[in-house]
Amino acid sequence: MKAASEMKAALGAKPAGAGDESSAAEMVRQMFNSIAPRYDLLNHVLSANVDRLWWNRTARRFRGVLANPDAAVLDICCGTGDMTLALLKHRPKGALPILAADFARAMLERGASKFEGRGAIALEADAMHLPLRDDSLDLIVTAFGFRNLANYEAGLREFHRVLKPGGQLGILDFSEPGGLVGKAYAVYFRRVLPAIGRMICGNDAAYNYLPTSVGNFPTPSKMQALMQCVGFANGAWEPYTFGIAGLYTATKPIVVG
Repeated sequence: MKAASEMKAALGAKPAGAGDESSAAEMVRQMFNSIAPRYDLLNHVLSANVDRLWWNRTARRFRGVLANPDAAVLDICCGTGDMTLALLKHRPKGALPILAADFARAMLERGASKFEGRGAIALEADAMHLPLRDDSLDLIVTAFGFRNLANYEAGLREFHRVLKPGGQLGILDFSEPGGLVGKAYAVYFRRVLPAIGRMICGNDAAYNYLPTSVGNFPTPSKMQALMQCVGFANGAWEPYTFGIAGLYTATKPIVVG
């Protein structure tokens, strides 16, 4: 299909030096394990705490599903758990625990320490090979992790597989805004951000990778086309903060007959 062919140039994340999808995924895993101790501090400093607003806004978007105590919810690529915490604010007492999954163990361990005893279960898992049954989830949310998958189409197909018919998908990630805001942000993103990352982490590799990964990520129109191509319906994109980030939403259709 046309949508799939248009995506060939930006099929998935490719850190510098990665030769194939397997090596790309392993490099991403190692990168995030290495910055895990300073990840939360860097996020809040680099975004001036706007990232907290983005997580909470995303969680509110799905409060209808989250209010159902029997809803099965997955936060994939959960990192250190801040998206999970935002989702938990909308879960009623006694609800099914949220599954919070990531393949970078050092990140996941920090997340697990945040929501232990608060209604979430940490799960070490790869987003493209989820250890979950077909048609088993009501909601999948991922915040700033989907962009790092080695194959976007494969990731979406896996999400589609494990969602129930009528289940919802939310992908919160960065984008490149246009106009003067975009030009100013590009300078910050490509020059200032790596320098701050180097000062706080002692290693700027991950924060050099970040602007490159955003620049290579599909545009909102192409992402929506890809979601439709793999079988999702009602695809949409809602920009956050002048389009610096945005939320993709879609639904797995209910097949009648």
